[in-house]
Amino acid sequence: MRRNANRGTTRRVRAALGTVIALCAVTAVLPGAASAEPTAGVRGAGDRETSVRKISLAADGTPADGGSGDASITPDGRHVVFASAADNLTPDRPQEGDEVYLRDQRTDEIRRIGHYDPIEPPVVSGDGAYLGYPVPWMRDVKIYLWQVRTGAIGGLDCGPGCGQLSLNGDGHHAVYVVTPRPPASHQRVEFQDVFTGAKETIAEFDHRRPSRPSLSGDSRHVAYQDGEAGDVFVRDRTDGVTHGPIEGPSKEAALVQLSEDGGKVVYRSGPDTHVHDVRSGTAHLVPNARGVAIDPTGRYLLYAPNDPAAPDQPSLALRDLSTGTDEIVSRQPASAGVDAVSAHGREVVFTSAADDIVPDDTNGTSDVFVRRFH
Repeated sequence: MRRNANRGTTRRVRAALGTVIALCAVTAVLPGAASAEPTAGVRGAGDRETSVRKISLAADGTPADGGSGDASITPDGRHVVFASAADNLTPDRPQEGDEVYLRDQRTDEIRRIGHYDPIEPPVVSGDGAYLGYPVPWMRDVKIYLWQVRTGAIGGLDCGPGCGQLSLNGDGHHAVYVVTPRPPASHQRVEFQDVFTGAKETIAEFDHRRPSRPSLSGDSRHVAYQDGEAGDVFVRDRTDGVTHGPIEGPSKEAALVQLSEDGGKVVYRSGPDTHVHDVRSGTAHLVPNARGVAIDPTGRYLLYAPNDPAAPDQPSLALRDLSTGTDEIVSRQPASAGVDAVSAHGREVVFTSAADDIVPDDTNGTSDVFVRRFH
């Protein structure tokens, strides 16, 4: 399941990055020198050694000349997708503004994807084969999808005002939210087969607060929220049953993410984060923490402490929910979104403007990094 943050978050990120204008895919293979020197031997409360590398590097290995962010990583850790205002990440950059890039960590290839202006963070399928995002279309919004291997472009038949996209593991299915033009004040969460166009309505609301739908890798489960009531639900598409509110009637909750395997739902309620087990109906409490993302297996939670300014408190940490141990992702100010953790918590992608995460970081703006746990 690969999905984006809500529009409010996106607007704050885009304000820092500028106006996104994505162009036709251009490929460049980064030389070996383009990889930042790893910082090895850094440990948190866990027992794994770590290294970190910068992802938003120019094609020739020099620092990107513009800010980068809105990053996510595929479950196998191979592909990282992000947006950047840099002009030098690929050789051909004919226009001003931000663009969307896909980095292959195995080959060090970086590709510029698309030729439209995304209004939400880009979304990548679990296998890295498809990439999509909503774009302005005439006086409305349309969702476009790109096949990464061929560069072929297609669009979802989702009508006016669609966004909050989530793709399944192979990119063949999608969920999104349709918000008709004003004066309409309602919305619906919709599931679609990308290739046949067949649709299924998951939920409908008489308000326009974000629903943040999240699709499992096998397309069986869809998690979403009633943003007005503060309730979180899970729809099992196989038996047609909707479960919820999973947080109970006495709480208000905000959905973070459904794990790729469909087994765990992360939501925030008050100052705490809860990881709900879909099968057992029980929840794991992570107190005084703002959940950010969960790994595809549902075992590792990426979170931000509610008081990151406290002494020795990291800005991002990764918790093993089975053992209760934490590993530090970043001590410097940093942020991340959903789909920021690869399977088994091996890699975490994050954004930071700090200049001491890797050596020789001199571009003075936000960059995308991957912390790898060995």
